[in-house]
Amino acid sequence: MAAFRRYLRSPAAVLGLVLLAAVIAMALCADLVFPRDPLALAGRPLQWPGANPRFWLGTDGSGRDIAAQIFHGARVSLVIGLVATAIAIALGIAIGAVAGFYGGAVDTVLMRITEAFQTLPNFILLLVLVAVFGSDIVTVTVSIGAVSWPAPARLTRAEVLSLRNREFVLACRTLGMGDLRLILGEILPNALPPVIVYASVVMAVAILLESALAFLGLSDPNVASWGNLIGTGRTVIRSEWYVSAIPGVAILVTVLAVSLVGQGLNDALNPRLKERM
Repeated sequence: MAAFRRYLRSPAAVLGLVLLAAVIAMALCADLVFPRDPLALAGRPLQWPGANPRFWLGTDGSGRDIAAQIFHGARVSLVIGLVATAIAIALGIAIGAVAGFYGGAVDTVLMRITEAFQTLPNFILLLVLVAVFGSDIVTVTVSIGAVSWPAPARLTRAEVLSLRNREFVLACRTLGMGDLRLILGEILPNALPPVIVYASVVMAVAILLESALAFLGLSDPNVASWGNLIGTGRTVIRSEWYVSAIPGVAILVTVLAVSLVGQGLNDALNPRLKERM
């Protein structure tokens, strides 16, 4: 409760929570508000927002309802962000925990592998994976998670290194507790809070990576994605700029909301950080 009260004392964190709740509400009620296929032709192409009461946000170059794509695209972005983040955090925790706990040659090998992944920009590696394995939505999501684990791994390793020689860990060793039980039951519960907070960063980057892929036409064209909508609007951006601007604002708001919630969690779970600032 104390952490929750600290969270609510931050106006930026509360704003992020409200914005994120609005995006989640859009995703949940998309089928109710727009029951038709969001990619189906709905009317005359390139109608400006407000020009036709049937289309709140206008239509794109193919005559599809932009508002329907925004609502259904919220679901796609959130699912991709959550699943890719779960994959990245799970891989990062597993690799970082093993490296930090055992140290020595195990730590050296795992950290060299981590550094090898970090030498390439995430997006370049993601393009390679999509080119090799395909661009359906499942492959894109798994690929985003697969290129996002190095930072959580390094963070987990640092936390485990600071905990593995603490008194409570040594006491558990004295009692004969096995390595796996020690890592899962004693060390990770104390090492996870900063990793969980960092998950908000991973989620925001995952949403941006999928949008960038879709903008380049390398994501799944069979789903209503904000990035796909931006990509279809780039050919008419000089005259009908709203086609790209509206989903761009949706991405901006969602990433901002996730970032503000993550920062709020960081301040709430680490009150001493605010005291030092």
